[in-house]
Amino acid sequence: MKECGFTSAGQELLELGLLMKSCIDQGQLVPDDVMSRLILSDLRAMGRSSWLLDGFPRTVFQAEALDDAYIVDTVINLNVPFETIKQRLTSRWTHLPSGRIYNIDFNPPKVPGFDDVTGDPLVQRDDDTPETVTRRLAAYKTQTEPVLEFYRSKGVLETFSGTETNQIWPHIEAFFHRKLSSYNHRVA
Repeated sequence: MKECGFTSAGQELLELGLLMKSCIDQGQLVPDDVMSRLILSDLRAMGRSSWLLDGFPRTVFQAEALDDAYIVDTVINLNVPFETIKQRLTSRWTHLPSGRIYNIDFNPPKVPGFDDVTGDPLVQRDDDTPETVTRRLAAYKTQTEPVLEFYRSKGVLETFSGTETNQIWPHIEAFFHRKLSSYNHRVA
């Protein structure tokens, strides 16, 4: 049955999306069942393709839901100090119409507070304010650290530490090369 041009599945995705936006705008994490339904639906739609998830699962409930549906062979944990994350996020400003993002510490606009291209004012998104970032990091610590232990106990957790991409990425890239090389030898 169609309502307002959406199939029932499309309507459900729209409702899930609106619920997610409301949670994020309030600095809250999206409820486990909503995230799990959304991500698992997307993975099912991909068929047998390989995939890499970023930011999911965040809770043991989500990890168990994923584990029930798929075999997870590698989980990568980026161990970045919370103060580094907080500084980067709270220094982020956005030109909403274009989506251009500036960071006052390492990618500042030419004129403080204004977009380089249009001259429009920049805004700090609600989820980038210091209070919201602090709340989200506290929730992350409480909910996600048990997920790391869940995957550590399964022997699939790989942790990479640093404060900058150029410190962490070479180690991740080398890990992926070793993993893919090992996989290719097994397939061949």
